[in-house]
Amino acid sequence: MTAFVWETAISTTLQFEGGYVNDPNDSGGETNMGISKRAYPDVDIKNLTLQTAKNIYYFDYWLRCKCQFMPDALSIAVFDFAVNSGIKTAIKKLQMALGVSVDGIVGNQTIGACNRLPVKKVLDEYIRLRLEYLMKLKGWSRYGNGWGRRVVGIKEVCERYL
Repeated sequence: MTAFVWETAISTTLQFEGGYVNDPNDSGGETNMGISKRAYPDVDIKNLTLQTAKNIYYFDYWLRCKCQFMPDALSIAVFDFAVNSGIKTAIKKLQMALGVSVDGIVGNQTIGACNRLPVKKVLDEYIRLRLEYLMKLKGWSRYGNGWGRRVVGIKEVCERYL
């Protein structure tokens, strides 16, 4: 993993997350650049800076998912899924795509499979599982078009790294 891959991942995800919103239909509540008040109650969401958002994403998502140990295409896909749907969900779906034990924790077995199995095959299955997951959510009827475009966009970016 290079710094360039992190920069690609964060810039792509931020394109989908957008700026400040306070949508009463969004369970995250007040949100800026995808950082929600619900998840970060001590952060001034309305005045969140780009650098603070990047720091949160790097330390609380990228590193916690151990994206730095995955092939580039998978690291971008896992990172964005974790931001969009939560770390546990993103990791469990990755483990399902890899065919390893599903516990929501990235350990040696998960990292080993990420680096041993054909990345294109894993990525395709991971994208399929992500869409399947999103389509079952209550918010699909309201947010599904945007979520679907996001998944397609992420897949296109990831495929540049195969």
